[in-house]
Amino acid sequence: MSQAVSAMGGLQQGGVRHMASLCTRRLQGLAQVLRKREFVLGCCAALFSAAGLAQGGAGAPPALPVSVIQAAPTTLPNILEITAQAEGAKETEVRARVGGILVKRLYEEGRPVAAGQPLFQLDPEPFKNALDESQARAKQTAREAARLKGLFNQQAVSRKEFDDATSANEVAQANLKTAQLNLTWATVTAPVSGISGRVQRSEGSLIHTTLEGSLLTVVYQINPIWVRFGLSASDTARLPGGRLDPEQKTDVTLLLPGGQVYDQPGQLNFLSMFIDPKLGTQQMRAEFLNPANKILPGQFLKIRLTTGQQENVYLVPQAAVIQNERGFMVWTVGADNKVVPTPLKMGAWSGKNWIVLSGLKPGDRVVVDQIIKIRPGATVVPTVIPLEQPAPAATARDGK
Repeated sequence: MSQAVSAMGGLQQGGVRHMASLCTRRLQGLAQVLRKREFVLGCCAALFSAAGLAQGGAGAPPALPVSVIQAAPTTLPNILEITAQAEGAKETEVRARVGGILVKRLYEEGRPVAAGQPLFQLDPEPFKNALDESQARAKQTAREAARLKGLFNQQAVSRKEFDDATSANEVAQANLKTAQLNLTWATVTAPVSGISGRVQRSEGSLIHTTLEGSLLTVVYQINPIWVRFGLSASDTARLPGGRLDPEQKTDVTLLLPGGQVYDQPGQLNFLSMFIDPKLGTQQMRAEFLNPANKILPGQFLKIRLTTGQQENVYLVPQAAVIQNERGFMVWTVGADNKVVPTPLKMGAWSGKNWIVLSGLKPGDRVVVDQIIKIRPGATVVPTVIPLEQPAPAATARDGK
């Protein structure tokens, strides 16, 4: 019995030693893994340290090469570009002078017509009948007046009878002239030369002589042609003295829908001296020769006004200007070749450049490229380039 107990005790001690040995080996393996990880982390730290030392040895990032222009004040013509609409120099209504049935249109809509050219024909038969009746009545009264004149000279009739016959004849002759005019007016002719408009009343319509019922068409005189436009408050604010001076020379140029400059110069022929309360603009009108009928009434165009001068302004390429919620700015380069943001007050576009009204001074170096790479205080290597100055172009946009 005692031997059996001793044997079981030996087995238990052997199992404990085995478990202890197994735990020891696992701890040793874990320690080895941790030592390898520490070695790797140490290598990485050494590499990062070496990279940092290398950068530190090289100093700050290299200066960014940029192109700059040197700001110089200049004097530019004051140019405004305004949306405009053409209208006939004379838009003449063609109306019927007599009433009747419209039986025929005698012209092609939209084609040129000459003064006196027949355009419409009203039914002439009622007017012919009225003329025949008036002629017969006029002949009768003329004979009666002549007969009574002879009798009056013979003192065979009273003075009153003779005067009544004479008056009746005069009325009949006047009615005859009216009947002749009515027959003539049954053919409606063009009052002026120009371009015909569309027909307002179709064949078979009953034409009245009232204001609403007598209009048949409109004839537009388009050579010369008028172009109407208005200056807003922002437009007039850019003019010398805040208004367009009628005594000052103003060049007027017309721009076609495709952007081409119209080959005929214009001149102002109307300048309102008050502000239209409905539109809030000062209404104006210019006149242009239109021999080839390039400009049509109702067409939308653009007017370019050149009046006065803008003095002590600067030109800056559009690509150099940054716009944000605070307004406009550019990067300028200081004496230490570090860039600083410079806010500006802008005018309008002139070709590919902005017109700068204030914010720059002579000699300022304005960065024109690498704009998105620049940060305040960054050091740059500036290279001065000339400013591109194309021929003066139209104002494209109000920059205020």
